[in-house]
Amino acid sequence: MRIVDVNPYFYPLFGGIEHRMHYIARELVVRGHDVHIVTGQLPGTLPEETTKDGYTIHRLPSKLLKIYNPPYITSVGVLKKLNEIDADIVNFNYRWAPSYTKDLRKYTGKKIFTYHNVWGEGAGIQRGLSNINDNLFKRTLKTFDHIIAVSNYVRNDLVKRGISPDKITVACPCLAQYPKLFDIEDDYILSLGRLVRTKGLDYLIEAMQHISTKLILCGTGPDANRLKRKIKKLGVSDKVEMKGWVSEEEKDSLMSRCKVFVMPSLYESYGLTALEVMAHGRPIVCTNVDGLPDTVKNGGICVDFKNIEALADAINFMLFNKSKRQEFGRNARAIAEKQDVKSTVDIIETIYRAVAEQ
Repeated sequence: MRIVDVNPYFYPLFGGIEHRMHYIARELVVRGHDVHIVTGQLPGTLPEETTKDGYTIHRLPSKLLKIYNPPYITSVGVLKKLNEIDADIVNFNYRWAPSYTKDLRKYTGKKIFTYHNVWGEGAGIQRGLSNINDNLFKRTLKTFDHIIAVSNYVRNDLVKRGISPDKITVACPCLAQYPKLFDIEDDYILSLGRLVRTKGLDYLIEAMQHISTKLILCGTGPDANRLKRKIKKLGVSDKVEMKGWVSEEEKDSLMSRCKVFVMPSLYESYGLTALEVMAHGRPIVCTNVDGLPDTVKNGGICVDFKNIEALADAINFMLFNKSKRQEFGRNARAIAEKQDVKSTVDIIETIYRAVAEQ
């Protein structure tokens, strides 16, 4: 099959959707498919290139407005490029880029939408805007031949909103490789992700008033300066290190050596970062929101979101109970090993064939 995966962003911007696209594209090429990615052109990237993994990237002329993370993007020529490629199946991944939504709605070929995020995801005014956007996008969603949900939570939520369950298949995020496990752990807590309100970092920073172990906080985003001020105001600057952006190599190193990884999210359709840490055999403390508990299972402790006391207690339990920490870590690795890319692509390839042959 000739397959096109569409998303406004792709490498060198690294995120959960982008990693998933890369892993799946690489595996589909191995299986003999002709794979193309249509995306926006980021500064310093080529308009078109074929990767060493055998798939082709088509980058469209784009304008970026850096008011959020990722930035708001408008690209020109999405529909034209899709018609030029003339694929057997097109998969679309994103619902907050009107220039893409408009052209995908007009596209008349076989198409699938992969639903990555929670409906109405956001905090404050952003939540209101997100709900408006998602309600408007529902009209476009109905034009797709099938929907892939990244978790059972997302699937069930869509069914509640009137989407036929027969039109939805779950294909969870996946990992392409599993790192070597290390017995050595360093004395720090790790949290990693975009610095936005929906990640619940305010509550983790407040919890640090009751925790003595150092927290390393990695990531960039519009809340960076506000979080720095909060850290200073609460007097926990000596216990919280904000590292900002880190390379993939440093990220893996930090994941492999942390005592515990904390994910205090307010929304989380799946929690790919948690899965990546679990592959390193490290335990998780997270909130019991959306699809996150189903990802972590018995690889960690889930607490109520926004509950600072429960979050601090769970982290301290992990820190002061080495045997339980190791047990959760072993469970985490076993769970992660079931989420391999081949199993996920088995599901996706089957859906693609079925829709293409309709």
